[in-house]
Amino acid sequence: MDRRYKSIYRFGGDFLRTRILIASSFLLFVFVIGTLGYHILEGTTFFDGFYMTFITITTIGFSEIKHFSTGGRILTIVLAIFGIGSIAYIASQATQAIFESELILKRALRRKLDHMQNHHIICGYGRIGRRIAEVLAESDIELVVVDNRPETIARLRDRGIPYVEGDAREEETLKRAGIEKARGLVCSLSNDEVNVFVTLIARELNNRLFILVRTNQQQNTRKILRAGADKVISPYEIGADRMANVILRPNVELFVDRIVKYTDEEHFFEEILITEGSVLDGKTIAEADIRSKYNLMVVAIIPAKTGKIMFNPGSKDGLTIGDTLIVLGERERIDRMREEACADRRTLADRVAGADYLKLKMKSGTADKK
Repeated sequence: MDRRYKSIYRFGGDFLRTRILIASSFLLFVFVIGTLGYHILEGTTFFDGFYMTFITITTIGFSEIKHFSTGGRILTIVLAIFGIGSIAYIASQATQAIFESELILKRALRRKLDHMQNHHIICGYGRIGRRIAEVLAESDIELVVVDNRPETIARLRDRGIPYVEGDAREEETLKRAGIEKARGLVCSLSNDEVNVFVTLIARELNNRLFILVRTNQQQNTRKILRAGADKVISPYEIGADRMANVILRPNVELFVDRIVKYTDEEHFFEEILITEGSVLDGKTIAEADIRSKYNLMVVAIIPAKTGKIMFNPGSKDGLTIGDTLIVLGERERIDRMREEACADRRTLADRVAGADYLKLKMKSGTADKK
């Protein structure tokens, strides 16, 4: 969730609500003065005084409950002026609050979108798109959602997630989402033909964009890749495979389930980059002694030179600047190793912004061929 975007909207709404509250308090004060005034000047009961105040302010037009003196009539005139004025002010402020809240939101959203860069665009806020947006937002990754359903737009507005209302197949819609300055696009629409069309337009508008596409049918994967996608994922295929693994390898699936979820599980996989100034530069796995110092398991190494994944590295395998370590362990220990041993003090948002997805795609393709 974008905190600054939502705070602007909240500030505007609070300001308008404050004005309405002040006016309502003044109207209540008028009722109190009118009730007490009629009681003191005309000797009416408190209820009759309240009744006279009510019919005066609301301009119902009933006659006086008794013949009032000059003082009582002057009080009636004063109540009518201030009471009717207060009601008119409250009504105008309530109407203004509706329009200004929308206007404040649109202005804040427009400013947010204008200043976005290296962000991610999510086309489609269904079950899959919503989950992706939640994970990215929780990690403070800048994103904007493109959708054209009114109920979805209302939900995005309530959650403070930047959005563009419109059809993702329209070039103008993607431009309003800042596609020319974006880093990645996630196409999670439920129709494969629409996903292909959006991919074609997105690739034409930004040839450096990393495009991740959902497909409902595995046989459409090649078509989507030819349209310009960098990675195609079939949620149904993945879901079916995992369900089969629950039956075939229940304990393995239990282990995987615990470490790949975006939750606060005790252990999980993470990647750590060895940066300039790291004490691991030039050392072997044995010399680095990662296991005893940080109680982490080095599952794989991705050398900077080759990019080829080395699973289960041996004690004599060397480490150098630019290498990426895939480790398994506790979040706290991983963060400590990242800072102490690898001199990597970037936030998750910084690491995402600096990731070269297209380079990773090339390495993955090379590895797959081999």
